[in-house]
Amino acid sequence: MSSQPALLPRSTPAASGVSSRSISALLDRIEAQPAECHSIMIVHRGHVVAEGWWAPYSAGRPHLLYSLTKSFTAIATGLAIADGVLSLEDRVVDVLPEHVPAGISPQARRLNVHHLLSMTTGHRGDSLDEAWRLEPGDLVKGFLRVPFPDPEGTRHAYDNATTFVLARMVERVTGRGLPELLQERLFGPMGIEHAEWDRVASGAAFGFHGLHLTTEAVAAFGELLLREGMWGGRRLVPREWVRLATGRHVDTRQVEGWSENPDTLCGYGYQFWMSRHGYRGDGAFGQLCVVVPEHELVVAVTAALTQGESILGPLWECLLPGLGQAADGRDDEMLADRLRRSSFAPVPGSAGPERPAEAVLGASTEDSALPGGTTVIVDPVQGGWLVRFGSPSEVEVEVGHGEWRESAPLGRPVVATGAWQGGTFVAELYVITTPHRVRLELDADAGTAVATWNTVPLTGPDLTLHLRSPLMTRPDVA
Repeated sequence: MSSQPALLPRSTPAASGVSSRSISALLDRIEAQPAECHSIMIVHRGHVVAEGWWAPYSAGRPHLLYSLTKSFTAIATGLAIADGVLSLEDRVVDVLPEHVPAGISPQARRLNVHHLLSMTTGHRGDSLDEAWRLEPGDLVKGFLRVPFPDPEGTRHAYDNATTFVLARMVERVTGRGLPELLQERLFGPMGIEHAEWDRVASGAAFGFHGLHLTTEAVAAFGELLLREGMWGGRRLVPREWVRLATGRHVDTRQVEGWSENPDTLCGYGYQFWMSRHGYRGDGAFGQLCVVVPEHELVVAVTAALTQGESILGPLWECLLPGLGQAADGRDDEMLADRLRRSSFAPVPGSAGPERPAEAVLGASTEDSALPGGTTVIVDPVQGGWLVRFGSPSEVEVEVGHGEWRESAPLGRPVVATGAWQGGTFVAELYVITTPHRVRLELDADAGTAVATWNTVPLTGPDLTLHLRSPLMTRPDVA
């Protein structure tokens, strides 16, 4: 687990003019949802006034941000522009000429940095799958081959491939990988340590997904934006770029398959979403960095929600009315205690029987973490179990009884708890640097087992893929 010095100063809600009751009401609303929140940090007037992690998630642990990564790519783009090596008018075909397919359309030739940043290339939806199908070895070339039914610059369509192309352009003109550029120019100067990146099979960072940061690092990023690029008296990002990137450039429509929410329809900037209040970086399953300049407010959230936008309504309805309210120190103490005790419950049940159990996973389903026919062996060890998947054993995960036990069978940590419930062994396996966990249920008498995701990772359901660090895969996040 990583640890680093505090990035932001601390205060209390009362000292910062925030009602603890409003924060408690926000937590009530979040916890009433059918999915789960992993962490929250509320920053008001530059000070952290509330912070909490639901165990086994913790403050020092980076968390996968999914598409919140896009907002960091936007800042990297601004740095390249400020350095004079890139401009909003620079075209894809000129910066990445070796990726230009034969017979390219005139519109594809015209696409530039502005179109990519604002996702106004002329596609009507996410082109990622089609681009990959057309050019399995070159996503940029595949992106340029996908038909453009609308004129460029006229319509926003949420399109992961645009950010992938943008990241490759930034890397070309700067001569630096996206992770290295941001480490040197942003993370290092801010004191952010342990930034981790998932990568495509070639080794390049996704750009549109794959960054892992701690909750406080996300909150610090939001505070950097709120300060219009200033950090510790030093300008890291040009003020003009922060204003441009976080300003509205295009109207947005309801995205197919997304939950209906008023904040989805507030417009889009340069890899930032506009909100009813302020703007936000937004990642799948509830990874959020919300910035509300008019209230000097930043809220960072990591979660495993089926509808990430569902946090925004409670923010506006519970938290905002509590800003500037008279506060009570006793309420602060109750809130702090509640946040300290936030936890998911270990799996209930007994430690017995004290004998190994073996089963075979049934036919694989969409939410199955392992293919049908996989052997599962549960061996009792001191204070818990060792669970083996595969035959011969490929993955071994340590599982605690009444406690969390951590292991890293393929490089990425797993935190697990389990118990026997009658003749069934049940375990929750948290892939702890992501929003995802696997529930294992093994029927010892029947010799059968199932292993299902709480939310299926967007990079595919194969558990072994997500236990490797860094995750390396085709860019198939849709």
